[in-house]
Amino acid sequence: MNKRNLLLAQSGGATAVINASAVGVIRQAIDSRAFDKILCARFGINGILKEDFYDVSDITEEALDLLARTPASAFGSCRYKLPDVQDNPEIYGKIAEILDKYDIACLAYNGGNDSMDTCNKIADYFAQIHFPCKVVGIPKTVDNDLEYTHYCPGYGSASKYIATVIEEIALDTAVYEKGRVTICEIMGRDTGWLTAASSIANKAGHGPDLIYLPERDFDIDTFLAKSDQIYRKKGHCLVALSEGIRNANGYIGADGHTDSFDHVQLGGVAQKLCNFVSLKLGINTRAIELSLTQRAAAHMLSLRDQQDAMLCGKYAVKLALEGKAGVMSTINFSDGKTVCGEVALHKVANAVKPVPQEYITQDGSNITPLFDDYITPIISGEVALEYEYGIPKYFDNGTLKKLSDK
Repeated sequence: MNKRNLLLAQSGGATAVINASAVGVIRQAIDSRAFDKILCARFGINGILKEDFYDVSDITEEALDLLARTPASAFGSCRYKLPDVQDNPEIYGKIAEILDKYDIACLAYNGGNDSMDTCNKIADYFAQIHFPCKVVGIPKTVDNDLEYTHYCPGYGSASKYIATVIEEIALDTAVYEKGRVTICEIMGRDTGWLTAASSIANKAGHGPDLIYLPERDFDIDTFLAKSDQIYRKKGHCLVALSEGIRNANGYIGADGHTDSFDHVQLGGVAQKLCNFVSLKLGINTRAIELSLTQRAAAHMLSLRDQQDAMLCGKYAVKLALEGKAGVMSTINFSDGKTVCGEVALHKVANAVKPVPQEYITQDGSNITPLFDDYITPIISGEVALEYEYGIPKYFDNGTLKKLSDK
């Protein structure tokens, strides 16, 4: 690879360690001395199409350390569905033209299922026209549903936060002799990886009584009967469930709208079920939706998650420097250590990895002990934070310079 430039883009929903992957990319690019400039697109593929870039070639180690423990996409993200090349070849030609203009030899794209679809489409197009730019993907999603990687960066920290919050809520719900049925809604459209993490709180003795994932059909009558039984016995009942729970008719929490990727918009399933409990059982309820907090909680970073996110970023750059393209870096565990690998983008684009059935109890209302062995290493370790004004100090992207300003 001739000495030219590298471009990084972040896409999709943010995580607490997405910037750690960016730090891995930047540090590997600097250490390799293979690139003249290191650019970051503002707002993902949208920034590429608008030629809106940050130049981070001269970023300091101090800034990188701070960036590595900062949540959300520091360079901006987007949710943009790239059309198929046959439907809009012009946009692909424009991307190639822009990357050629800025002398980009490597495009590193960090995201989840839909982002890997974008990455794959661009890589395929570049291969067809023999465009000299290596396109590599970096896994990212709190949903943990990318195939061919042991877990996805972002999942460990979100799981650590969820398990902690659920433990705290469990303690709070038990303070009264007669409490209520509390239902916590956790992210997860098609998979229940995040909700499954709530089960870790039970190891500490304070966790959910019932846990429901999208991997099993949800029956409202069975749910009501179980909730009532637990409440009558304990005086309170704590339920953790995925926003994407469904029955034969579809998502229970669907609101009738879809997003730019034609995904059904979800939300409010906890409140809907609370209404059922109140109406049918006459029990006081409370709905809690963790919402964005579970993916933005960098104050609960998993050290393993942060380190593996950086490794994925570094390894993606190494793959490009080896001349590989159209691949995504992956995480594998070997003797308790992380070993990065690779997988072809077309295998992971738009694919969804469900929670294995053996992790779910036979009646579908809880998680088996087998899940403990999977999740425990992923949420291990804590990251020391720097505090200012009594709160964590995070990276300020206002300190970055746009390429046009230089």
